[in-house]
Amino acid sequence: MVDLSAVVLAAGEGKRMKSATSKVLHRACGRPLVYYPVRAAFDAGATRVVCVLSPRNRQAAERELEHAFGADRVSIAVQDPPLGTGHAAKIGLEQVQTSQVLLLCGDTPLLSAAHLADLFGRLDGAELVLTTTMLDDPTGYGRVLRGADGRVSAVREHKDLASDHERAVREINAGVYAAKTDFLRAALASLKNDNAQGEYYLTDVVEEAARVGAADAVLGPARDLLGVNDRAQLARAEALLFERIAERWARGGASVQCGAFIDETAVVEPDAVICAAAALRGRTVVRAGALVDTGAVITDSEIGPGARVLPYSVITDSQVAARAQIGPFAHLRPGSVIEDEAHVGNFVETKKTRLGRGAKANHLAYLGDGEVGERANIGAGTIFCNYDGFRKHQTVIGAGAFIGSDSQLVAPVNIGEGAYVATGTTVTRDVPADALAIGRTKQENKAGYASRLRARLSAPKKV
Repeated sequence: MVDLSAVVLAAGEGKRMKSATSKVLHRACGRPLVYYPVRAAFDAGATRVVCVLSPRNRQAAERELEHAFGADRVSIAVQDPPLGTGHAAKIGLEQVQTSQVLLLCGDTPLLSAAHLADLFGRLDGAELVLTTTMLDDPTGYGRVLRGADGRVSAVREHKDLASDHERAVREINAGVYAAKTDFLRAALASLKNDNAQGEYYLTDVVEEAARVGAADAVLGPARDLLGVNDRAQLARAEALLFERIAERWARGGASVQCGAFIDETAVVEPDAVICAAAALRGRTVVRAGALVDTGAVITDSEIGPGARVLPYSVITDSQVAARAQIGPFAHLRPGSVIEDEAHVGNFVETKKTRLGRGAKANHLAYLGDGEVGERANIGAGTIFCNYDGFRKHQTVIGAGAFIGSDSQLVAPVNIGEGAYVATGTTVTRDVPADALAIGRTKQENKAGYASRLRARLSAPKKV
């Protein structure tokens, strides 16, 4: 087992986000930003992660991290008041017991585990190893300074640069470090805040590492080291994460079109097809061979093998079984269960309703708090009248029943197996099996009346 812990610095409020929500709690691909560096640390081999939070974001961040990783793997340290990154690292390091430690920022969602493993893999020859990258315009970033021998000598924050030569340096500090714990603990204890911002800079430990032993650097791709400081950078980072997620499932055997939005928490099995602009959110699972077509939005739901979700359908907290078909433009609200080979068609809405195997509701219907038996047919315009203004009531339709178009079923009501409800009927009493329910006003045809009616309606109005 690797003797490695990680400290994730996530106490910054992120004022440039212009939000009541703490920066590291803003979500990308279904997860808060702080989730991603914590996961990268664990994937790189860390046995424990300490997350340094502020009093403001502690409760929400702790809840998210414990849910994702477990309280036994993630511990929390609180920085109060905020005195700089060096101060935050010192607080986090108090809970580290391993001989090596990673120091990460909570706003770097694209950081890879492979890069972190490369970083701490070089600690044998240095007290500290930092990640750097090259930028054409390094304005605002801390510069990596090197001695005549080419070795890292210090990191200088932009506001503290002393010369045009230092400002011209394009190699910048990415804020990702691996260090020997004993060295780091001593270096953090000796930090001073005599700088432009009056803060304890974590970057000052780089110069100390170079002085007492050696500081090394690993050049990383700028794309993977993108930090999120405002909403524009959040959007860019999320777009790159969506690309990575799509590639991962594609390499696993699914077909994922460009422009699909798949959350980090979703699962896509081989031979599934996810079309452009489809969104898989939360704990959604799309089983083998299923199709999720353009514009469908699926949240915390399961789509069974070979099922088809047609364009612009919305499914939330529901189950769609094998070879069922949903949409286009259908809405499955929470608690809907669509069994094998059942159909929910265009402009049909369901809520807490089960459609049995092979049942069909193909057009323009509302099915709320219902049980629909196998092979039953629900005609266009059918409404389950489930709410009396105070309580919800259930409608039960037996296997093989036929509900004619424009019917209103006033719950609680039971329609027996094989029963027939005639078009335009309002059902207020149970219908026995194999019975016909019909409730219409008597139709009258008045011969020749249509022309007289037209003449009357088209006549000029008298003033």
